[in-house]
Amino acid sequence: QVPLVESGGRLVQAGDSLRLSCAVSGRSVGLSTMAWFRQAPGKEYEFVASISWWGGGADYSDSVNDRFTISINDADNTADLQMNALSPEDTAVYYCAASALAEPPRMKSGYEYWGQGTQVTVSS
Repeated sequence: QVPLVESGGRLVQAGDSLRLSCAVSGRSVGLSTMAWFRQAPGKEYEFVASISWWGGGADYSDSVNDRFTISINDADNTADLQMNALSPEDTAVYYCAASALAEPPRMKSGYEYWGQGTQVTVSS
């Protein structure tokens, strides 16, 4: 079991920036990929971004490309998501996920470990 704990979600206004953090508690050995997904009310889980645990190979969905940046903080053992130019369409619960696969699919099934989620609300 690899506990993942998200933080940083809150209410912001359109155009604001926000940084989410996912703390990996315990051993990270065996983890290859970290990712962020989100789920808006009444919608399915949506892939947002992923990155290899050693910091390479960042991948983004078209809806967040050029606005969001995923990164690994080795010192704090976290996977962070910097979100800029937020819009109301970004309102969702954001989940951190981890996989032992080097190139997991952009789907929930590709990730074995999940956090509890953090709410991001963007007002217009």
